[in-house]
Amino acid sequence: MITFIVCLALLVTAYFTYGVYLERVCKIDPAAAVPSKRLYDGVDYVPMPRWRTFLVQLLNIAGIGPIFGAILGACFGPSAFLWITFGGIFMGAMHDFVSGVMLVRNDGLSIPEIVGRYLGGGMRQFMRIFSIILLILVGVVFLRSPASILHGLLPDISYLWWIAIIIVYYFVATLLPVDKIIGRLYPVFGFALIFMALGLMGVILFGDYTVPEITDLHNSQPDPAAMPIVPTLFITIACGAISGFHATQSPLMARCVNNERECRSVFYGAMIAESIIALVWAAIAMAFFGGADGLSQAMVEHGNDAAWAVNTISRTTLGLVGGILAVLGVVAAPITSGDTAFRSARLIIADIFHIDQRSKLKRLYISVPLFAVGLGLTFVDFDVVWRYFSWTNQALATIVLWSIVVYLARRRRNYWVALLPAIFMTYICASFIFVSSQFVGLGSTPTAYLCGGAATLVILIIMIYKLRKDAKMPA
Repeated sequence: MITFIVCLALLVTAYFTYGVYLERVCKIDPAAAVPSKRLYDGVDYVPMPRWRTFLVQLLNIAGIGPIFGAILGACFGPSAFLWITFGGIFMGAMHDFVSGVMLVRNDGLSIPEIVGRYLGGGMRQFMRIFSIILLILVGVVFLRSPASILHGLLPDISYLWWIAIIIVYYFVATLLPVDKIIGRLYPVFGFALIFMALGLMGVILFGDYTVPEITDLHNSQPDPAAMPIVPTLFITIACGAISGFHATQSPLMARCVNNERECRSVFYGAMIAESIIALVWAAIAMAFFGGADGLSQAMVEHGNDAAWAVNTISRTTLGLVGGILAVLGVVAAPITSGDTAFRSARLIIADIFHIDQRSKLKRLYISVPLFAVGLGLTFVDFDVVWRYFSWTNQALATIVLWSIVVYLARRRRNYWVALLPAIFMTYICASFIFVSSQFVGLGSTPTAYLCGGAATLVILIIMIYKLRKDAKMPA
C-alpha cells in the first residue's frame, strides 16, 4: 500500500511542480493567438471550455489503454508502478504537453506535419503514411472489440449488426463539428472513466485488499525469459506511461484550447490523470488476485483476456454500478477512441492535400474512402497485426520525442527534458526488435541488448549531428 500511495502522491505533485517547470521551458504566453480563434471554422477549429477540452482529451488518449495495458503490465509485478509513475511524469506527460504546445503554435496541424518541420521532409512523408495506417487500424480494432462485447451482452443482435451500428455512429461523429458530439457527449464518458477509477481507489484504500509493495524487481510472468521486464514491460504499458497514439489525438484539442495557458491542464493534466487511472488498475488487479503471481495465473487461465479481468474486478468490488461503469469502460471508451482515430486520419489527409474541411461534401470525399477501407479490414484476421501494435505505438512516441528535442534546441531551451526520454525510448524500441520473438528473436541475451544499444548509439550520433547543424541557424 505504501508504494501505491507514494506513486499516487508523486503523480499529483508532478502536475503542480514539473508541469509548471515545463511551462517555463516552453515560455507559455497566455496572450498568444491560438488556432481555435485565429482559424475558427465552426467544424474542427472551435473554442471550448477548458474542463471540456480536458475531458475530451483524456477520453481520446485513454480509450481502454490505461485499463487493459495496466492489467497486462501488472503481470510483471509491482515494478509496473515505477514505470507508470516515472514514465508518466517525465516521459508521457512531458511528451503530451510539449508536443501539444508545438501543435497549438503550428496552427493545430496534424503530427506528421509537425514532425516534418523539425525532422525533415523524408520523416514527414513517412509519418503521413505511418499515421494514417495506424489510425485506421486503431479505428478498426476499436470497432471490433466493443461489437464483440455488445454481441455477448445482447446476443439477439448479431455481431455484424453491431459492426454496422458502430460504423454508422463513427461516420456521423466524424462528419459533425467537434463541439456537437465529441464536445458534448465525450465529457460524460470521461467522467465515467474517472469515477470508475475513484471507486476502485476507494476499494484499494479502505477495502480488505492488500496491494503488493516493491521489494525487488521480480518478474511474475509465467515465462520470465520470454517476457523480460526490459524491454517488454515498457512496450506493454503504453497508455499510462507514454504513448505515441496521444500525439495523433492531440491536434483535435489543440484546435479547441482558448489560450496557451490551458495547455498544462489539457495535455499534461490529461496524461497525469491517465497515469493515475493506470496506477489504480494495476494496483487493484494485483490486489484482487492475491498478488502479481496470482494475477498472471488467472490471466493465463482466461487467455490473457483483460476485458474478463475488468468485468470480474468491477462487478465484484463495485456491484451493479461497477458493472455499468465497466461496460462504459470496455465499450464506450474504445468506441470513442475509434471515432477520434478516424477523425484524426481525416484531418491528416486534409492537411496533406490542403482540403478545406468547412464543406460537408469535402469531408465526405475523405471520410467515405476511409470508412470503406476500415469496414473491409473488419473481416481480416488482425491477430498478427496487433502483435506489433504496441511496439509501433512506442516507436511513434520515440519519433515525437526526437522532434521535441529539435524543437526545444532550436528555441535555445532546455532540450534535456526530452533528450533523456528520447534516448531511453529509442533503446527500448531497438532492444525489443532483437529480444522479442516477434522480430529477430534473440531472447533476453547480452547479444540482443548490445545490438539494441548499438542501434541506439547510431541514432544518437545522427541526432547530435543534426542538433549541431541546427545550432548554427539563427534562433
